[in-house]
Amino acid sequence: MNLANYISGNWHPGSGPGEPLLDPVTGDELARISSQGVDAQATLDFARSHGGPALRDLTYRQRAELLAKIADTLAANRDEYFRISLLNLGANQPDASFDVDGAIYTMKFYAKIGQALADGKFLKEGAQIPISKTGVFFGQHFLLPAKGAAVFINAFNFPAWGFCEKAAPAWLSGVPVLVKPATPTAWLAHRMVEDVVKANILPPGAVSIICGSARELLDHVAESDVVSFTGSADTAVKIRSNPNVLRRSVRVNIEADSINSILLGPDVAPGSDLFELAVKEVVREMTLKAGQKCTAIRRIFVPRQYLKALGDAIAAKLSGLKVGNPRNAEVKVGPVVNKAQQAACFEGLRQLKRECSVIFGGAENFQPVDADPAKSAFVQPTLLVCNDGLDAKFVHDIEVFGPAATLIAYDTTENAVALARRGLGSLVASIFSNDAAFTQTVILGIGDLHGRIMAVDSSVGTQYTGHGNVVPSCLHGGPGRAGGGEELAGLRALLLYHRRFVLQSPPSLAASLAEKAADASLLFS
Repeated sequence: MNLANYISGNWHPGSGPGEPLLDPVTGDELARISSQGVDAQATLDFARSHGGPALRDLTYRQRAELLAKIADTLAANRDEYFRISLLNLGANQPDASFDVDGAIYTMKFYAKIGQALADGKFLKEGAQIPISKTGVFFGQHFLLPAKGAAVFINAFNFPAWGFCEKAAPAWLSGVPVLVKPATPTAWLAHRMVEDVVKANILPPGAVSIICGSARELLDHVAESDVVSFTGSADTAVKIRSNPNVLRRSVRVNIEADSINSILLGPDVAPGSDLFELAVKEVVREMTLKAGQKCTAIRRIFVPRQYLKALGDAIAAKLSGLKVGNPRNAEVKVGPVVNKAQQAACFEGLRQLKRECSVIFGGAENFQPVDADPAKSAFVQPTLLVCNDGLDAKFVHDIEVFGPAATLIAYDTTENAVALARRGLGSLVASIFSNDAAFTQTVILGIGDLHGRIMAVDSSVGTQYTGHGNVVPSCLHGGPGRAGGGEELAGLRALLLYHRRFVLQSPPSLAASLAEKAADASLLFS
């Protein structure tokens, strides 16, 4: 099966032998993709000249209605997406649901909240500002949809959600989308685009997909385009430093590596309700999607006196989970995406072992259930412990993108804050504590280096959303090492796809334009 590229309103197979997509359990080839021979410049030009004008001719309400139709189309094909997830990602039902259902929910969410912008086609920001002594000249800020294309270079771990969480606010803004899914798991994103195209919901040029290498794609982006990337920090540097991106000041949004944390307060003693909740949260984050989540817990900060008890409790939970072929109903933990990712996890664990001890797992030659270890790509869930986090280096610098996490002891609140900050910028940190003073001190100590902080006390119980769950109404992104980008956060996401300008004019002209615009304050309500 060769997966064609959808460009300039038509399907075009790439030339050459292409790259294989594999089953990470059996090693079998599932499909091939190729971007060779694809004219990236023509694809972008078509999106800008056809898809963009057609979308911008619609009101926000009408664009929101398109999103609702897309969500319905995706929901109707949900079973097929689960089948592809099982084959191409080795995903069991919970893993596939996290990605696929998260994608559909996010599209529905933006379809619903987009209605609030009603019949405007652009946004008015703030009130008129008098800038003359006699009151005949005013300033008025507006936000206008970008007249370029949104280029998405996505990661392998969330081919469905990664596509939809970016595409929904872009389409709602009136900006056409070109998605370049990660090669190993491109089949799922390709199928979703194919279903949307077949449903004939969007105007020609509003969606494009290029499967395979990005090749010279970034050499053709322009001033009005937006590039949004999710992936490694090394690739992020290459995107940011592309000569054309720099020369043309192309807007770039990055979500990169993240050494996320969970912190247990000094009051969270073994046997307490929060202790048990934290154990369950760590195990879930280590094993859901085999730990291949950008928001997964990588460091577990715990008071030194509770270090052994927490390690024993987590290890006991992990020991009861079977790792192997997700087609087996008893299996709870599936594979990583491919052999290359498995090798990267093993190398990362070797480095961590230089300054950490293994509490559970860590074997490179373990036998997964119903799978040949020579052909499959499994990583045994691994829990490590670091007794001296301040002197450690690798535990704060290396993200093993798989089912691995490290326990790190702390002695004081200040010590815990300093350790968390060693991540140099993260997507999320969680705090489990009933000690309000401890929680507030940590929040104020790490908030500038984290995009999201989840604080849980006993009053919340089990009603919190989850450390690794990205909620579309809230911010996703983080500073520093995490990329410095921002996504979602409700209608705030539209800011990435709009350009702010100020009109200095007689008040009547500004007022006339303002009557045709939606109120930008809705983005922050």
